[in-house]
Amino acid sequence: MTPEEIMKAVLFFLTVAGAGWGIWWKIDSRVKEGEKATEGRVKAAEERAERVAEDLASFKLRAAETYATKAGMEAQTAQIMRAIEGVGSRIDAISERLDRVFEQRSSRSTRT
Repeated sequence: MTPEEIMKAVLFFLTVAGAGWGIWWKIDSRVKEGEKATEGRVKAAEERAERVAEDLASFKLRAAETYATKAGMEAQTAQIMRAIEGVGSRIDAISERLDRVFEQRSSRSTRT
């Protein structure tokens, strides 16, 4: 091989290597930009997830404090049913009293 052919081969390999390095450099810079952008998005998503977790915890606490439990509902239902039974017995007593009043009036009218 002559020195000119060697120089052409070396320049060819240097050109190919330079082009490959240039392409790699561009790809690497794009990847780094993407990583930076993704890092910001990841931080924002983590902050939102923390806020959602805190909101959920506060909602669970509020729900536990304010909403009725099954045992509490059963106790309230029992009290309401007793009150309704009391009203029903009073209504029955009133109807019995009215029957007695009408009986007394009808017995008086038959005597006369």
